[in-house]
Amino acid sequence: MSARLRTAPRAGIAALVAILAFAAFLVIRGGSVQNSELAKNSEVAHRSGSTQLVGVTPMPTTGGEMCEWMPASASASMSAAMMQSAPAGGGAASVHLDRAPIRELKDTYPTYSAIAQDARSGDIFMQDENLFGIRVFDRMTNTPPNAAFSEPKRYLGGHNTKLEFNCGLYIDPKTGDIYSVNNDTTDLLVIFEAKAEGDVKPNRELKTPHGTYGIAVDEEKGEMYMTVEHTNSIVAYPKAAKGTDKFLREIRGLNTKLADPHGISLHIKKNLMLVTNHGNTLEGTAPTYGKFLPPSITFYPMDGVGNIAPLKTIAGPKTRLNWPAHIWVDEAREEFYVANDADHSILVFGMDDDGDVAPRRMIRGPKTQIRNPMGVFVDLKNDELWVSNMGNHRATVYARTASGDAEPKRVIRSAPAEKIAQAIGNPGAVGYDSKREEILVPN
Repeated sequence: MSARLRTAPRAGIAALVAILAFAAFLVIRGGSVQNSELAKNSEVAHRSGSTQLVGVTPMPTTGGEMCEWMPASASASMSAAMMQSAPAGGGAASVHLDRAPIRELKDTYPTYSAIAQDARSGDIFMQDENLFGIRVFDRMTNTPPNAAFSEPKRYLGGHNTKLEFNCGLYIDPKTGDIYSVNNDTTDLLVIFEAKAEGDVKPNRELKTPHGTYGIAVDEEKGEMYMTVEHTNSIVAYPKAAKGTDKFLREIRGLNTKLADPHGISLHIKKNLMLVTNHGNTLEGTAPTYGKFLPPSITFYPMDGVGNIAPLKTIAGPKTRLNWPAHIWVDEAREEFYVANDADHSILVFGMDDDGDVAPRRMIRGPKTQIRNPMGVFVDLKNDELWVSNMGNHRATVYARTASGDAEPKRVIRSAPAEKIAQAIGNPGAVGYDSKREEILVPN
């Protein structure tokens, strides 16, 4: 083969490379890269001689079968549960979505988030946040130790009631009307007539801010006050409000020290509102959730409005506050009672207490049967303290001045004695720990 024949192909290849290089240069300099920052970086890379991006081409959509994905860390039992079998004769695997689960993790018994009383009849109303209902019991009900549970006199619940994540409860002392606050999904206050039973529609409903929790009512002024967790606020409405009526006024802002407010109670004679706070709040000039304060009880004037500071605050390690839920003011004794959820206790403070102070007395211990208390009220006529426990499906009754590891006078139990609540409340996700073979459910 002659020298001329050997060099001609090399010259052609060199020319082709030169053309391609020039075309690539034009792509970079000509703006084919849509993002200006990417084009700038590509130009720098071109000058430096380093690797560079000259174009982006979308990949075609893939078709046909794909291998089933399985994390390497998954255990054999989890892998077996996740596998789907392919149909006979090959082809893509199909999944029938409308099918029963292999098993369920579900608490089939009521868990009580709030408690109230019809002052006319003495009947006890218990707010069931687990099964979305309200159960009504005779106040003298006392579940025998060997009984599975006590049946209510009547039950209010079902799709038509619009009860959902119901956590705040008020019974009109004159009419017996039932006011129920929905906290997490429907954003409604629903009101029923006194004798409502079964799956009935509310007589009236009010659209409330998202995350509304506690409710208290001033009957003389005809106003109702509600706490709002997600906006760290207190809103006041006319008691007869309905539909999309707007609140009359609002206490809200960084100066208020409201921090995930929950329970609310009124001292009418002193024109005071008392509010329990879990502690998560806002900070900064453009506030976002990201700051934690100690759990607290904050005091405000009932006619307060805007970004006002609390009149005083009870907070600190001596208080033992830990996820304080509902609260009840006892004007006759100048005391107030706090359902202290995470400490399994009822704390009693004086109206004059302030700052980091120890409670005047506390109900706590194994004999009390208190577990994750959420609701509390005082039956003034019968001199009794009532507590609804979310952790063990029961309400417990004590002497009004009970203290320490006191046994309840009576117990209304809605599940077998040994049954502990699963505490699954509005789970937003689910995880799996492959090492421990455990399912993790955040609430």
